[in-house]
Amino acid sequence: MTATGPLTGIRVIDLTRVLAGPYCTMMLAEQGAEVIKVETPDGGDDARHIGPFLGEQSGYFISINRGKKSIALNLKDETDRGHFLKLLETADVLVENYRGGTMEKLGLGWDVLHPKFPKLIYCAISGFGHSGPYMTRPAYDMIVQAMSGVMSVTGYEGQPPARVGVSIGDLAAGMFASSGIQGALFHRLRTGESQKLDISMLDCQVALLENAVAQTFAKGKPPGPIGARHPAIAPFGMFHTRDGYIAVAAGNNPLFRKLCATIDAAHLIDDPRYATPPSRMDHVAALTADLNAAFGKRDRAEWCALLDEAGIPCGPINDVADIMADPQIAARNMIISVDQPGIGAFPSPGNPVKSSLFLDPATRPAAPALDEHRAEILKGLG
Repeated sequence: MTATGPLTGIRVIDLTRVLAGPYCTMMLAEQGAEVIKVETPDGGDDARHIGPFLGEQSGYFISINRGKKSIALNLKDETDRGHFLKLLETADVLVENYRGGTMEKLGLGWDVLHPKFPKLIYCAISGFGHSGPYMTRPAYDMIVQAMSGVMSVTGYEGQPPARVGVSIGDLAAGMFASSGIQGALFHRLRTGESQKLDISMLDCQVALLENAVAQTFAKGKPPGPIGARHPAIAPFGMFHTRDGYIAVAAGNNPLFRKLCATIDAAHLIDDPRYATPPSRMDHVAALTADLNAAFGKRDRAEWCALLDEAGIPCGPINDVADIMADPQIAARNMIISVDQPGIGAFPSPGNPVKSSLFLDPATRPAAPALDEHRAEILKGLG
């Protein structure tokens, strides 16, 4: 076997669908694991039926299931259930993202599987985890973003609450689950012990609240939405140029002075309102207006060049098409190509974990058709 990543030789049984679970197992596949996706025979993963579509194939499904194998099994059918249990005999990791209690109803919970498969690491991803009063409630990304407080600090003051523009509720759960699984594999290597991992989407959103909890404690009230600026640093946000927006972060006194000199606003350096980081936060609205007045005199490309030369962190507000054509993204191989039958080269985000030991190819294997690998997998089980 040729090693393609640090998890080469690890077999993952993927009993997940839509996003949080499949994103987790795709990250494991990117690290070299063999991922066998177990789907329902009646249509498979729900993501297969979510757009955008290219012909009859879901681009959504392809983007998070590349490089996996698929077998369709009905876990309530005796024969298929036997195949599934046989698969677990060969597996290192089982990942599922059913609502809490579902696997127990199927007779496939941790308490049943662990005695039968003592080396199997069991990872459960659910909306609210396997304990607590919300345990059996269903959840989607939107629900946990709303309940966690994330939406309360997203968007602009005076506007309705806003959802983060990507499905951070699902994606964060997938990332935490992937990290937990790799930690569990390391622990098993050292001790021989397997374990159950209980990943709650709501927990993962709370873990991302950054300094919002500290602000609530320190100020005695929760923070609200502040648009594109930082809650505790200024200037650190989005500013108007003559032809578009630019992001600038000058988070300390030397950078602030350098910024003012670079944008021909040196008079702001001696303004007592802006003398220190706390005073700049106290007068952030006035500071933003003064900086916008200066930035409005040139185009964003000119400002980016000048600020970059001065060593001030900055960047244009790109759209997705911009970033797909960006030379830095190309140099980092962050838009890769999935060789998908019936479509051809399908662009998809790459693997951000770059290794000195393993290759990061520009192409990836296809996402599987439903039940595509049934014969291969069953043959491997004897």
